[in-house]
Amino acid sequence: MSESIIELDRAATLAINGLNSPVSDQFWALVSDTSLWFPAYAAVAVFIFWRLGWKRALIVIASLALTIVACDQITNLVKHSVGRLRPIYDAQMMERGIHWIQSRGGGLYGFFSAHAANAFGFVTCSLIGLRSDGIHKYKGYAAAGFIWAALVSISRIMLAKHFLGDILVGALAGILVGFLLGKAAAWITGRAGLSPS
Repeated sequence: MSESIIELDRAATLAINGLNSPVSDQFWALVSDTSLWFPAYAAVAVFIFWRLGWKRALIVIASLALTIVACDQITNLVKHSVGRLRPIYDAQMMERGIHWIQSRGGGLYGFFSAHAANAFGFVTCSLIGLRSDGIHKYKGYAAAGFIWAALVSISRIMLAKHFLGDILVGALAGILVGFLLGKAAAWITGRAGLSPS
């Protein structure tokens, strides 16, 4: 990466991270907490079973699980290959006043964001799966899901865990993985004769 792009990424990250307050700090910490995702995942799984029936739903749920695993494994591979420090470990970012409220944790490297990849991948894959009913567009679900994924991603900047570039690449990677596995699930249901008539 050229130094000018790195500096632009640093400046954008600092500008976003600087929009903090004691109240918003607690909000961003809550949004970023992955333990709170599991009830949401469970609710989406129940919704998928309700809308698609158990046979198609099992295939869609399997594609969602694969999306999460793939996003995690790809991000871990890239993080250790690229070796870009998280803002909270970057001496220059600390000198320039990056705001952080949690323990450093999460590993040294942050390119690219697994939070962003998982959130956007999950929403993309589940939306494609739901739309396989051939009837509904699920616009409300799409809007709510992508807003949630965006908030999760922004929280990582606000907590100084990621640069903006980490988030953008993570979101794009998640959308790509979710799209491919969502389409694969749709193809499998079609080949198995489980698609709507």
